[in-house]
Amino acid sequence: DIKAKSTGQQGYGIDTKIDGMLFAAIKTNPRHGGSMIDYDASQAEAMRGVEKVIALEDGVAVIANNSWRAFQAVEAISTNWSDAPYPAEMDEHWELLEQSLEAKKGFRFRDKGNVDAAFAETVPTERVYRAPYLAHAPLEPLAATVWVQQDRVDVWATAQIPRFVQSNVAKITRRNVETVFVHMLPAGGSFGHRIEDEFIKYAAIIATQMPGTPIKLTYSREQDFAVDYPRQIAMAKASGTVKDGQVDTLDLSIAMPSAIKSQMGRQNIPVPVPDTGIVAGAWDQPFTIPNYRVSGTEVDGLAPVGWWRAVGASTNGFFHDCALDELIHEAGADPLEERLRLTWHQPSRKVLEAVAEMSNWGSALPQNKGRGVAFCLSFGVPTAQIVELTNTTEGIKLDKVFVALDVGRIVDPVNFENQVQGGVVWGLGHAMNCEFTYSDGMAQQSNYHAFEGMRMYQCPHIEVRGLENGSKVRGVGEPSVPPAPAALANAIFAATGKRIREMPFNKHIRFV
Repeated sequence: DIKAKSTGQQGYGIDTKIDGMLFAAIKTNPRHGGSMIDYDASQAEAMRGVEKVIALEDGVAVIANNSWRAFQAVEAISTNWSDAPYPAEMDEHWELLEQSLEAKKGFRFRDKGNVDAAFAETVPTERVYRAPYLAHAPLEPLAATVWVQQDRVDVWATAQIPRFVQSNVAKITRRNVETVFVHMLPAGGSFGHRIEDEFIKYAAIIATQMPGTPIKLTYSREQDFAVDYPRQIAMAKASGTVKDGQVDTLDLSIAMPSAIKSQMGRQNIPVPVPDTGIVAGAWDQPFTIPNYRVSGTEVDGLAPVGWWRAVGASTNGFFHDCALDELIHEAGADPLEERLRLTWHQPSRKVLEAVAEMSNWGSALPQNKGRGVAFCLSFGVPTAQIVELTNTTEGIKLDKVFVALDVGRIVDPVNFENQVQGGVVWGLGHAMNCEFTYSDGMAQQSNYHAFEGMRMYQCPHIEVRGLENGSKVRGVGEPSVPPAPAALANAIFAATGKRIREMPFNKHIRFV
């Protein structure tokens, strides 16, 4: 697919074309889980190209003779929405998380030594970290084409759960599963966005209103943002002590909604056990800290969430490593040497040693430059990163990132390097610039102008080294994401003396 993608000829889900097809657009309650009280489509029905207006449980759809006319018509429909079944304002979301941490009713996923005895002996330092909701925001908005015929139903879409799609479309169209054919197409980005199939369900509902005609439903960018199931919001409290120049105690409590229970709930599949994703990238770190406790609390009553690249580890890599880095500095130890001393897992030691060599760790840096290291074991892949940056008069400029990770065996070296670099850009860009917030129960970010990610001029040089000391072949799409925010935060501290414990960092410091 290299030639097709390089020349703009690659077809994606949104590019599906079938003779005689019509086009649909949709507007649903922007407050997830809310309904539509009433609507007025009189203006839309009179617009050029409009074939049909369809009322849904939680919104309205328009079928027209092209996508643009469908977009224009659906926006011309006035609607009255019900309230959100979750807190309307962000302060209330953070308050629920904080209350959950204070209640201390979570599950202990790791409890080594005696944390309480250590805290009785030495008063611990306590720090709170925060990570916001984040949208998926892939370049290709959601789109699906459904053709309901007498003896079969065809679906053209990009989905990460094609078997769920087949089953759900069969139920909507009242057909046998064997007569539903799902045509999987390339995706213009997903990052967990297309684990959801709500957009395909809507396309199937709309297509049943015009049997025999292929219907392509395309979300506008604004609709895509409005109904995204974002990455979970999360908060952590870290307490710890040091002794004789070493880290002695770390107690990390994490609170967040369960992504898997939220997502599987939309498929009517119960998940009765505690969600280990809440502590992923934190409870399983390969460190021999004498007194070491990691707890996770599942928080209900927040906005529905979904899987997002690196899932729970995407926040917990930041929480755990920054807490550890602060304790290391409190102990007066070298950040990389102390991580090495604490690490019992040989592949993890090797990636830390490799990234130290790559970056020439310990060498002198010019004035106003900083170097920060971070480590996270996630998805079975130990990953170490070092960020080098400059504190300019205009703000923070990222210079270089060094990444070493061990996937057991590198099958495709070119794809390996690109996946790692992409994960670093993803992790850094969102940590720097992005959050997804609610007001009056609705998402405040509607397009890329309010959700920038990383700009090209902000992107550092990224050097990658893959090791092959692990016992299994592992995936590489996600492990470079979790340590990236922590490495950046630790580098900012090294350059400025300022600790940032909340993402996005641009709330507290400027990037250039």
